[in-house]
Amino acid sequence: MIKFEFRLASTGLLFLAIVMFSIPAVVQASGPAGQAPAQQLILLADADEDDVNDPLEPLNRLIFGFNEFIQSLLLRPVAELYNENLPAAFRSGVSNFLDNIATPVTVANQLLQGDPEGAVVSVARFMVNSTAGIAGLADVAAEAGTEGHDEDFGQTMGVWGIGEGFYLVLPIFGPSNPRDAVGKFLVDPYFDPIGQWVSNADETELDWTLQAVDGISEYAGVVDDLAQIKKTSVDYYAAIRSLYRQKRKSEINNGEQLELPAIPDLGYDMVPEDFNQPLAGTTEVGGAAK
Repeated sequence: MIKFEFRLASTGLLFLAIVMFSIPAVVQASGPAGQAPAQQLILLADADEDDVNDPLEPLNRLIFGFNEFIQSLLLRPVAELYNENLPAAFRSGVSNFLDNIATPVTVANQLLQGDPEGAVVSVARFMVNSTAGIAGLADVAAEAGTEGHDEDFGQTMGVWGIGEGFYLVLPIFGPSNPRDAVGKFLVDPYFDPIGQWVSNADETELDWTLQAVDGISEYAGVVDDLAQIKKTSVDYYAAIRSLYRQKRKSEINNGEQLELPAIPDLGYDMVPEDFNQPLAGTTEVGGAAK
């Protein structure tokens, strides 16, 4: 019998879980010259209930507040120390390595999505980065012009027309929905050979280490942007909800243009295509979103 467990008690998984709450969509954005990405992200969510699809909002907000407390208590201080004391080259190497070992999950989902060409590209990237990139520490494939994509089973179900369902905030794990939760917890772990080996071999220490490093690496890359978004958001909960939903729609469509009512189409960099266009519900004062 295949051993499968959520490992919620794992200290390392706590780090990774809080990262998911923090929306990995908040990546390093590149906007117009001379303008910081965070300055473009003044967020307010006053979309209609039909658009946000959040029937459990009172409970979700309660869980969101708990997650915020855990994040502030544990992950943010660690991420700030990580950024301040380790060189950028080291941090980039860690991120590249973790992305590289996650390739099997991406390849499996690309095949399930009917994208064999994408799967071939991912396998080729893995081979190049694992050799010339020294076990994936350097993303040599990207430097050569072959960018990678992350795919998961939630995206796969979305590609095949399965709706996200209602918005859901999970304790510790954060923003989700029934479709994405099923993909993350019940399916994707079976596509991860390293995770399966670690689990079945009872390598608890290694498991904790990988989860902790993954969580710190992910969160450290977005901690400053998240702080700015929180500072400038009228409703931080609604802002994160909007960003999560836009991120997932963009990922399912591989970044293609989407016609989305009420909330502007956000790509991986979270910046509207029209930089004069305010994000959901914001107003402009003096030419800048306020």
